Amino acid sequence: MRNEAEFVSFAEGSTLRLRQLAYLMCRDWHLAQDLTQTTLTKMYLAWPRLTRRDGDPFHYARKVLLNALLDHKRLRSSTELTVDRFPDRPTTPDTTAVRLALLDALALLTPRDRAIVLLRHWEDHSVETTAEILGISTSIVKSQTTRALATLRTHLGEERLTLLAV
Repeated sequence: MRNEAEFVSFAEGSTLRLRQLAYLMCRDWHLAQDLTQTTLTKMYLAWPRLTRRDGDPFHYARKVLLNALLDHKRLRSSTELTVDRFPDRPTTPDTTAVRLALLDALALLTPRDRAIVLLRHWEDHSVETTAEILGISTSIVKSQTTRALATLRTHLGEERLTLLAV
């Protein structure tokens, strides 16, 4: 019973952050919700094992989320593109335009490159932590970050990229 209460507390505290990260990775709110639910389901099944370890379970959740996205991308039906309006948020028009441009630019990246950029620059993780989360070497993180940022600079321009310090 204690483990279940801990999981409920974790899920309530992490759902929004996981869904936002999922959306940034896939650009589809419906798919982001599905990926978040898949992640939480897998986390629930693994929760007894996770509670025996030291550390933040959110790190594991991020890895599960990325794997769920990559598994989904391998499916034939994942080529569908759903369009939804953005949720109502009070933002200035310039911020909205910049964020939309960023989302378009992120779509140009592969799922792994997108995950690397988001972990490094959105969640502000170190190269080593990003490599550990994704299960790849630090040199891959460094080289893919360089290539991905070059793609973003080409699409956005240097001045817009600096405006995105979120």
